[in-house]
Amino acid sequence: MNSMTGFGRASGTVGTVAFEVVLSSVNRRSLELSFSLPREWQPLEAELIPIIRRHAARGRIQIAVEVRRPEGAAAGWDDAAVAAAWERLSTLAARLGIPMDAGADTLLSLLEIAAKESALPPAENAAKAVRETLLQALDAFRASRIREGQALAADLSARIDKVRGWIDEIRSRAPEMPSRYRDLLLIRLRQAGLDLDPEDERVLKEIALFADRCDISEELTRLGSHLAQLAELLQETQEPVGRRLDFLLQEISREVHTTGAKSNDLEISKLVLEAKNELERIREQVQNIE
Repeated sequence: MNSMTGFGRASGTVGTVAFEVVLSSVNRRSLELSFSLPREWQPLEAELIPIIRRHAARGRIQIAVEVRRPEGAAAGWDDAAVAAAWERLSTLAARLGIPMDAGADTLLSLLEIAAKESALPPAENAAKAVRETLLQALDAFRASRIREGQALAADLSARIDKVRGWIDEIRSRAPEMPSRYRDLLLIRLRQAGLDLDPEDERVLKEIALFADRCDISEELTRLGSHLAQLAELLQETQEPVGRRLDFLLQEISREVHTTGAKSNDLEISKLVLEAKNELERIREQVQNIE
């Protein structure tokens, strides 16, 4: 089970040009890709998309290719380019009537501008290196998603165990509901001045109707099955499970709600409320699962 949140980075080179591929993602219902490539390499986007789709099914993934100088390398000093830029700057300052009071800082700025304006290798020459570096970044990206997915699975397992415990308590109290209702009914009848025999046909019929209305055995059976499926999905390591988890949680919430609506028992109502609150916390976590 993988998280939709992840991060990966890898470095590559094309000739003398060094670059990094950086991947980061957040949760989304479907797969959304957002690219940031140098202008010269933007044609590569179309062939990078299928590679990423093979490694991710959901989430908003940002892919940035950042060109940089190799560590320890100096910026390329092109005397002619800097001199030409200086000449253009001086001419512009004279035309605008601005005093030309420049120093080393101005020269450094011109150098940086000249370096940025230097052309990168064409896309077709960079394609192989960018693809290989992207695959390395994807390995790190998927590893981070797996690690976070394992942490989410552990948290969700603990929360599911809580819900299962409350459901087990409800199951143990459910058979006693008709007898508790019978005792309460007889007390109310006496308070109303109707001291009926507990074996009176009308009393027995009312208790039988109540027992039918408050029967939650089917809901509890389905809840047990759904919770078992939920726990199994948390162990899935090959396929995305986020949508299936979300669907199961909807079914579980529906059964818990029905259980609460049919139960005329204060303790069961309290347990249902606890289960609903924990299911909402689980649902929020599941939104982060691929």
